Amino acid sequence: MRRSTLVLPILVVLVGGLLSSIYIVDERQKVLRLWFGEVTKVIEDPGLNFKIPVLHEIVTYDDRILPLDTESLEVTPLDDRRLVVDAFARWRIKDPVRFRRAVGTGAEPAGASRLERILKAQLREVLGSVNSGAVLSSDRVALMNRIRDQARTEAEALGIEVVDVRIKRADLPEQNLAATFERMRAEREREAADEIARGNEAAQRVRAQADRTVVETVSEARKNSDIVRGEADARRNAIFAAAFGRDPEFFAFYRSLSAYEKSLDGSNSTLVISPDSEFFDYLKTDTPEVR
Repeated sequence: MRRSTLVLPILVVLVGGLLSSIYIVDERQKVLRLWFGEVTKVIEDPGLNFKIPVLHEIVTYDDRILPLDTESLEVTPLDDRRLVVDAFARWRIKDPVRFRRAVGTGAEPAGASRLERILKAQLREVLGSVNSGAVLSSDRVALMNRIRDQARTEAEALGIEVVDVRIKRADLPEQNLAATFERMRAEREREAADEIARGNEAAQRVRAQADRTVVETVSEARKNSDIVRGEADARRNAIFAAAFGRDPEFFAFYRSLSAYEKSLDGSNSTLVISPDSEFFDYLKTDTPEVR
């Protein structure tokens, strides 16, 4: 009875020890087996593995490509036009032994923090060597590749492989946006004022040309009308002169009728004149006196 009571605890201890000496490596992981803090084995193949309980320490790292979004960073390109840049990277643990020595027990979060500092330094260096136009244009792929390559070189000391680096956003700082928009608005208003001034100048030229054409046309018409009127008056006078030369008495009679018509026209029907005036010669007789 006493022997059975001792066997059961021993079996429990043996089973617990056996279970604690077994560990499984997932295909998405890299595993380090440590002996009192020193790396004794790197396990990258998935499957069942064994360790000495208590004496061996197992450290697991993610073997997949991991994301890293950097905090907003303010950089100053060559033209001193400050920009706020957001970038992201894709990275993986390439050498778990070197990674362990670099970050200690911090694991992936510590590695991401170290890598973020490297990326920020490279962002400032590369983007500070070009004008802001190159950063804001669609041709900034070459800049991102430079950042990736330089960050990759530094990250190798951490056992990290930088897969890719991309710039998500590159904008002006908030405090500069209002001033920039105001300058853009002032520039557009100046261009609009220039266009309006040029339009008014062109309209004034067209208007002046039209006024000149009107004056010239009216002057030419008046000159032609005066010429026609003068020629008509000359012809009329010539006809009157010819008629007067042929029959002076008839011409005098015609002139008197014209004078009667004008003097008695409209409201001017009252005349104060001597009855024996020559004006009434053709009103006193039925027939004019023939000479």
